[in-house]
Amino acid sequence: MRVHFKTYGCQMNENDTQIMAGILLREGFEIVDEVELADVVILNTCVVRQKSQDKYHSALGQLVKLKKQGKIKLIGVAGCGSNLEGEKLLTLGADFVIGSRSIMDVAEVLRRSATGEKVVHLEDRTHLLEADVPRFRKVKHHAWITIIHGCNRFCTYCIVPYTRGRERSRPMEDVLREIEKLVSEGTIEVTFLGQNVDAYGKDLKDGTNLAKLIEATSKFEQIKRIWFLTSYPTDITDELIEVVAENPKAAKSFHIPVQSGSDRILKMMNRRYTSTQFLSLVEKIRSKVPDASISSDVIVGFPTETEQDYRATVDLVRRARFERLNLAVYSPRPGTVAARFFSDDVPREVKVERLNQLLEIQKQINSELNGAYLGRVVEIIVEGKTKDGSYYGRDIRNKIVIFTSDGQLNLGETVRVRVERTTAGPLYGRKE
Repeated sequence: MRVHFKTYGCQMNENDTQIMAGILLREGFEIVDEVELADVVILNTCVVRQKSQDKYHSALGQLVKLKKQGKIKLIGVAGCGSNLEGEKLLTLGADFVIGSRSIMDVAEVLRRSATGEKVVHLEDRTHLLEADVPRFRKVKHHAWITIIHGCNRFCTYCIVPYTRGRERSRPMEDVLREIEKLVSEGTIEVTFLGQNVDAYGKDLKDGTNLAKLIEATSKFEQIKRIWFLTSYPTDITDELIEVVAENPKAAKSFHIPVQSGSDRILKMMNRRYTSTQFLSLVEKIRSKVPDASISSDVIVGFPTETEQDYRATVDLVRRARFERLNLAVYSPRPGTVAARFFSDDVPREVKVERLNQLLEIQKQINSELNGAYLGRVVEIIVEGKTKDGSYYGRDIRNKIVIFTSDGQLNLGETVRVRVERTTAGPLYGRKE
């Protein structure tokens, strides 16, 4: 049977799709790029926001129509949506449902479904997700590697602990065994993933941590860059900052969600720091890693957010001067503390207005920061080509650069690019 995946949400979902596709290939299934070529379509879903949930519900509805027309045979739903909605997805048209913690069993679930059985499989099988599990990676030079599953933080707005479970780290020797295999296949960049990647190793209680993993990974000669995300502010250690500062292979990039600049809102969110503590962390990182790129996430319109709370967020954004800022309006997530006990009382139009204002502020900050790149020569790892034939990649600070080249380049090739034009988004240049 031919299987097509549609993946939503975070890089951990991308990695889960690669694992499921790898398992299915090993078990004799075929992976196809287009729905039109598929017998089976699997939606790997995200529920971090209502908009994410609405997207896959809409896609599921379209697939049900295709199935009625005889164009596909089976519809599967995987990911966090499966953990949240379970059997409800069968009533919406899915033939099988497999949770984000049980993807190891995807082939068995699919075969059972092919016999006509309606299957909901949500067991926690993350302990089996080891280096020897096959992965289907279309891009060979870069690999996502999940090193810790789940989250213990229980922020009041966040559904992740309920869908991904509690933190469970992979043993470091297992991660390094996977990297060794990847290197033999041509990988030169890795990104370590976790809902709270800085918590890596805490549950193992053997001294393992993210800083030590980065150091060990850098010893592979073929590895050129090491990334990690996403970070929780109070779990970033001095040891990690030192490793990023001193190890030339460690990307000079931190993604640290702040979510709000209001201490009152941060407390309601169960974020375990104040705005002052967050800004002190930013200052510490920049003092140790002067060229560090720091990006963040902000939620606008959290319950009871006043104009004063919002202004505190604006002030923090102006002071932190993030390289990138992901913005979202608050939407209640079923089962979370915020959804159960806080009224979603900020009007939609106010949320959107605040989001748009922050977008403009961040756009101006991006323009100013990017302007400093004009005329500089940066080292880029080639990631792909644009529709007009230009190439694109990013530097060690996670700055995206679109550039032209007189000759043909290969994915994963390292080149030097002179920046000739800057915008609030990508930089533009020419290969030296």
